[in-house]
Formats: sequence, C-alpha cells, structure tokens
Amino acid sequence: MMTRQSSIPRVFVAFIVGFLLLMSAGSFSTGSISTTTPAAAAGIIEIAELLAHPEQYDHQDVMVTGKVMNVQLATNRLGQPAYGFLLQDQAGTLKVVSLGQLEVHEGDQVIVEGVFSRLRQVGRTIVYNEIKALSVKPLTRLNPDFVG
Repeated sequence: MMTRQSSIPRVFVAFIVGFLLLMSAGSFSTGSISTTTPAAAAGIIEIAELLAHPEQYDHQDVMVTGKVMNVQLATNRLGQPAYGFLLQDQAGTLKVVSLGQLEVHEGDQVIVEGVFSRLRQVGRTIVYNEIKALSVKPLTRLNPDFVG
C-alpha cells in the first residue's frame, strides 16, 4: 500500500532531475573536459542530509529543493546586485546566497543548484551551512502542469 506524501511527488522530482540532467549536460566544464555537475549526476539532496553530514558535502556541488524564506536583497562592494534567503523544508533550513537578481519570491518552492559550504568566515563571523547558488529556479517555471 502506498501512502501519499504532502511534499513534492516523487514522479515530479524524478522529472525535474531528468530535465536538469538533460539541460546541464555539457554546460559545466573542468579544463577542456565538459561534464555534468556532481549534483546533477547524484540527484536532489535532502536538506536533512546536508545538515546531518556537512563535512561530506563541504565545497561540493549540490542540488536541493525547498521554500524561499526571509529574502534579503543587497549590493556587493563592486555595486553588483546580490541576494540571500533561507531555503526551508520540513527537515531544516539552509542559507542561500548569490550575485545577480533574484527571480523568485518569498514562499516560492524552488530548486537550488550551487556549492555547499559547511562553514565560511566573514570577518569575525562564521556562517554555517550555506549554498552559494549557481542557479535558483521556481518549480512552477519548469512545468506548471506538474505543480499542484
């Protein structure tokens, strides 16, 4: 007997992972060899997994989903737009930061791909469990027919 989960259906997650694998194939290069990111190859990682084993994912490419909370817009020292927000799911919360314009809104369900850091020092402050986002995409933009 299968139970229905209240979070994102597994079929939809599998669709997104397949879509992202297809779209990211060859889009990241290391030297002269073009490859997919480890996150795309491994699939979506649960926030609980990152929080439980941060040393395993430190400085690794990751892909996670969750809800955008506490959006903060800023400008860096060079005058470029930047942003940060909390990415939250049922199991926990991570901080996401990036340069550029944020194209999602508070409360949106998103998929974030980026580099995870278990800790980063900013002056005298230490920031734990942060993703420097390479992309932040709302799940509804991928295919609104699959989001319910």
